[in-house]
Amino acid sequence: MTNPVLTIRGLSKSFDGHTVLSGFHLDIAHGEFVTLLGPSGCGKTTLLRLIAGFEKPDTGSILLDNTDILPLPPEKRQVNTVFQSYALFPHMSVFDNVAFGLSLKGMKGEPLRQRVAAALNDVKMDGFATRFPGQLSGGQQQRVAMARAVINRPRVLLLDEPLSALDARLRREMQVELKRLQRELDITFILVTHDQEEALSMSDRVVVMQDGKIAQIGTPREVYEEPNSLYVARFIGDINLFPGTVKTRIDPGHLQITLFNQTAIAQTEKDFAPGQSVQLLLRPEDLRLTEDIEDNMPVFHGAIVERSYRGSTLDTTIHLDDGPLVRACEFFDEDDPDFDYRVGERVKVSWVKGWEVVLPDEK
Repeated sequence: MTNPVLTIRGLSKSFDGHTVLSGFHLDIAHGEFVTLLGPSGCGKTTLLRLIAGFEKPDTGSILLDNTDILPLPPEKRQVNTVFQSYALFPHMSVFDNVAFGLSLKGMKGEPLRQRVAAALNDVKMDGFATRFPGQLSGGQQQRVAMARAVINRPRVLLLDEPLSALDARLRREMQVELKRLQRELDITFILVTHDQEEALSMSDRVVVMQDGKIAQIGTPREVYEEPNSLYVARFIGDINLFPGTVKTRIDPGHLQITLFNQTAIAQTEKDFAPGQSVQLLLRPEDLRLTEDIEDNMPVFHGAIVERSYRGSTLDTTIHLDDGPLVRACEFFDEDDPDFDYRVGERVKVSWVKGWEVVLPDEK
């Protein structure tokens, strides 16, 4: 990456002897939407607070446009933060909340009114300038918090789980709005979340974190379809794991694997040794319940234990005779007789050839 807007090198932070971040490195480009994804305690919020200036690192450096910002207090950094709680001043109008930062810098009069009006227009809150936070819905408060954060046109905008307090429908709407706003303003966004769907739907790149380090970084499609470890695979999306043993390498791109006393050909470029224990990862949408099994594909028999209609898809849980419970997700087709399966019915299970992922077993 040439000339990243944000460069993080060797960042470490401990609290009371507990290491939260360790030797963390990351480059982020101008105008990029990057999501820090991981479970509670993995260090993602601490990283955000270090970038914002609310915490000091034990070691390492943070460069903004090649300038060291660690000596600068939060208000001197070209970095703004949108908090989970919105942090609006309840006694101030929407106008005054949005204008607050510029007012502290001495801006007033018509220039200030124009800037606030433009910021409110950006977040679709025209006509709300005289209202107070208590008169707004959660989604409207979130938009005001965004307007206050972007009015200064920061180089980097940090978002600390800003949508977690919203209901599911409003959350989806705000995800679209945030992405639109980021694209139109051409500001670098760094989002912290533990919501995998949010990360996949909004990001240019996802940084999956584990114990204060990067477990994997890539596009949403890369981390979902090509996880580099069981940790990443388990954290992002639903998975079915088929334990197996490598028999032999057939060619540079395929392995022969034993799965539940059957032999399967798996596509992978990874290097595995004969006899090595592996896990074959299959997403629910990879599995197929059908009599029409592709040639040379293994077939597993089982019984349906749950069938859930979800509008556009049907989720089916199957107990395999020789294996675990697995879940299949298929697009609903009311004209397909296969969708007449009932709980308790016997079915054959296979998957789409080439959609499998082979990972080393982590025992």
